[in-house]
Amino acid sequence: MEVSAYYQQFERNVNIILDALAAGLDLRTTALATSLPLEVYVLCEVLNQGGTQYRLTTDGVGRLAEFQQQYMQHEDQTEATMRRLLEDKKAYMATPEGRVLLKEMLIRRLEYFNEAARQVNIMRTQHALGSPAQYKIAD
Repeated sequence: MEVSAYYQQFERNVNIILDALAAGLDLRTTALATSLPLEVYVLCEVLNQGGTQYRLTTDGVGRLAEFQQQYMQHEDQTEATMRRLLEDKKAYMATPEGRVLLKEMLIRRLEYFNEAARQVNIMRTQHALGSPAQYKIAD
C-alpha cells in the first residue's frame, strides 16, 4: 500500500480499533495490548516534532481513545502536520538509536495502525464465525 493510502485510512483505522474495544474486544492476551499504547506515544512524539501539541496521560489501550479525542479537536492542524511531514525529506528526530527521518517515523506509525486495524477486524470476524474465544467480546 502506498503512503498516501495509509494517510487517507488513518482516521478510519483508529475508529476500527476503538469500535472493537468499545464492543468489548479484550486485547490483554495479544501483542496489541503492549504495542498499541507505545505506538500512540511515538506517533504523538512525531506529531509534536512537527508542531502539534499532544499531551497523553492515559496508560494502556485507553491511550488511543485519549489520542482520538485530541485528534478530533485539532484534526485540521494534525492533518496539515502529517501532510507536511510526509513531504519533508530533511526533518530528523533524535531517538535512542540515533537520528531518524520524521517522514519515516510517521510512515511506520501509519503502517502500524493499518495493520492493527486489520488484526482487530480478523479477531472480530473470528468471533462472529464462532471460533474458539481467544479474547472476550461483551454481548
